[in-house]
Amino acid sequence: MSIVTHLGFPRIGAKRELKFALEAHWRGEADAQELPRIAADLRQRHWQLAREAGADVVPVNDFSLYDHVLDHAVLFDAVPDSHRPLLADDALAGYFALARGRQSGGHDLRALEMTKWFDTNYHYLVPELQRGQRFRLSGDKPLAHWREARELGHDARPVLLGPVSFLLLAKTVDGSERLDLLDALLPCYAELLGQLAAAGVEWVQLDEPCLVLDLDEAARKAYARAYAALAEVASPKRLLATYFGPLLDNLALVQSLPVHGLHVDLARAPQQLSAVLDSLPEGRVLSTGLIDGRNIWRADLDQALALAQRAHKAVGSEHLWLSSSCSLLHVPVDLAHETALAAPLKSWLAFARQKIAELAVVRCALDGEADSEAALNEARRARATRLLSPLVQKPAVRERAAAASAEHGQRQSTFAQRSIVQQQALQLPAFPTTTIGSFPQTGPVREARARHRKGSIDEAGYVDFLRAETERAVRAQEQIGLDVLVHGEFERNDMVEYFGEQLSGYAFTRNGWVQSYGSRCVKPPIIYGDVARPAPMTVEWSRYAQSLTPLPMKGMLTGPVTMLAWSFVRDDQQRAETCRQIALALRDEVLELEAAGIGIIQIDEPALREGLPLRRADWAAYLDWAVESFRLCANGVADATQIHTHMCYSEFNDIIEAVAAMDADVVSIETSRSRMELLDAFVRYRYPNGIGPGVYDIHSPRVPSEQEMLDLLRKARGLIPPQQLWVNPDCGLKTRDWPEVKAALEQMVAATRVLRAELAA
Repeated sequence: MSIVTHLGFPRIGAKRELKFALEAHWRGEADAQELPRIAADLRQRHWQLAREAGADVVPVNDFSLYDHVLDHAVLFDAVPDSHRPLLADDALAGYFALARGRQSGGHDLRALEMTKWFDTNYHYLVPELQRGQRFRLSGDKPLAHWREARELGHDARPVLLGPVSFLLLAKTVDGSERLDLLDALLPCYAELLGQLAAAGVEWVQLDEPCLVLDLDEAARKAYARAYAALAEVASPKRLLATYFGPLLDNLALVQSLPVHGLHVDLARAPQQLSAVLDSLPEGRVLSTGLIDGRNIWRADLDQALALAQRAHKAVGSEHLWLSSSCSLLHVPVDLAHETALAAPLKSWLAFARQKIAELAVVRCALDGEADSEAALNEARRARATRLLSPLVQKPAVRERAAAASAEHGQRQSTFAQRSIVQQQALQLPAFPTTTIGSFPQTGPVREARARHRKGSIDEAGYVDFLRAETERAVRAQEQIGLDVLVHGEFERNDMVEYFGEQLSGYAFTRNGWVQSYGSRCVKPPIIYGDVARPAPMTVEWSRYAQSLTPLPMKGMLTGPVTMLAWSFVRDDQQRAETCRQIALALRDEVLELEAAGIGIIQIDEPALREGLPLRRADWAAYLDWAVESFRLCANGVADATQIHTHMCYSEFNDIIEAVAAMDADVVSIETSRSRMELLDAFVRYRYPNGIGPGVYDIHSPRVPSEQEMLDLLRKARGLIPPQQLWVNPDCGLKTRDWPEVKAALEQMVAATRVLRAELAA
């Protein structure tokens, strides 16, 4: 009989139990045993949940207190020397210092760089390596979690990030070649696999997601060398797991590797099944990723069953595994917790637990069990109801999107001409200082929002509270000495959810939490239908904030590509068409902000780079519609209105021409963790518009010194003409506390004043 399994489970908990435990630990409110206890309880609960849903084998070591790539860096002792003393003294404190930085107890440690996990909205921590790096096996987490699961009666499979992907996802701090370290790393994998084999582990899952990327010859040779070496050691059977796309030209390489099983993503790339089956070595297990691990729609079980039947015919039931396409980390835990969703919409959805149950249905149908037909019919009815529902399609929205032309995305004048008009209107000093948008969402702010949702504060009382918080933020910014202010976004729960709640075609869950990084969780909106803006969304808040100060006040919007990428997107039409609809809805908001007297409007697109297809051949088509959507949203304004955008951790070398084509007047980017390395692309390209490279890391609680920020600013000034340079933090400040925010911004303004004095001299 075929095996039902999956590649990984959400870690955070259905009600964000891990988030709250982490944050209590960081605040010193929980003893040393509380966090491990809650973590163990979550692991055990999730294993049982998966088993009850129909999984025969559960993955282990997919659970992490912060990030699985960081876990592997610590496991192989691949950590900066600066952090070693703390790790040796207190392993957990050292672990979190790598993740978040630390500025206490005599330590001043920065966090590792963070970037997106392939084209998802999950962030991983980038291991820092160097020439001559020494690795050693440090700890036994994979084996300990396997034993924990086995003691509870689960058939378990440890999950490891494969050695080549680990190196390719890392960075070297000295410019040396990462793959040159492979021979030093492989003995750690060999030792670990030996320990697993000695303990009785039957299978180990080696994740090599980089196999769906464009690989150069060095990477291909590294894969061949690595897996030949691992085949020579005592080891459990090895499942090579690939996901997020098709193998394409890497298929022959993959099939040549000495492994016992192969996992392929058939949700994103069902077309690869024929080629995989044609080249699969005899006797190799095929794990079929039939159910989409990245979206929340119920699967087309007829298609999944057809794929499973083709695979079954080729390899037989003993060599066939039915699985999710990738880890279920990217979806919420259990739809059962959603008691307020409208019945039609809820019937269209499947979260992690339901996805495993869908796999169980496919297995039953594959085995010819009579009960499977009723489950298949239910899935067919739900899918047909969704595709035909009048909630989904709005003719007026579709007609407007079809009528929009490229001319709607053109500014009236070039940037060189606009910048003169904007400086006359805004009268900004050299190196203008600003923030990215949000200010701390304190306990009272969150409490007031919760009480308003429950009805214990009426609308008038809630508005009065938010106005007071907004004025407090404005006065704080004035006192700090910032040049361009923001209203603080206290009325907003999330940069996507806030807007989605005011747009038609969006729906929201109550417990649909997904991990973004560490304790940071988001509740992605569900785009189920055509998108339009029934009424203004931010205009009154921006107008009120501007009335409080003579300084320029930025209007703050989330851009169309990010609204798309950070949502669960409908799969019944092209993503480009959905993005176009969102862009037109936001265009209406931009024009109303301008009409209300807001002279600077920031339209954040932190997700532009993460949406880039994994294969270079597909980039141009994506960037064409993504840039067009931004321009359609932003470029209807007059020359005097300054358009800003913000982007998160990105390899800008890949997309610099597209960033320029967006034609925003100012782009702010996250650069502090990379020590301005990410600025290089803008320099090489000679980016002509304004640039705000972040000068301090807002994801860490540490407050950088004035000198530290001044050093970064001097580095930026050496690369960028002074008239283009803006000064800002890396990102929004909602997750920080007011004391550290004020201290950091004061240091930032002080450093800027020194830079201005140097320019004047």
